Amino acid sequence: MAEEKVILYTAPTCGVCDDARRGLRAEGIEFEERDVMKKQEWFDDVLKHTIFVPLLFRGDKMEIGWKGAVG
Repeated sequence: MAEEKVILYTAPTCGVCDDARRGLRAEGIEFEERDVMKKQEWFDDVLKHTIFVPLLFRGDKMEIGWKGAVG
């Protein structure tokens, strides 16, 4: 079974994003981090779904925030 792609959208001053990053690493999950302030395309991708970060995609599943918290 193929491993699902994990993408984490973040922002530089987002404490919840830091928690998400640490949590994924602690779980041993490889992920691609996309800082929405570095690329307009990534910022626009988030706005298609929400105005909040972190925004996490695990395969085709989307999670806004991390464990119930948003940044």
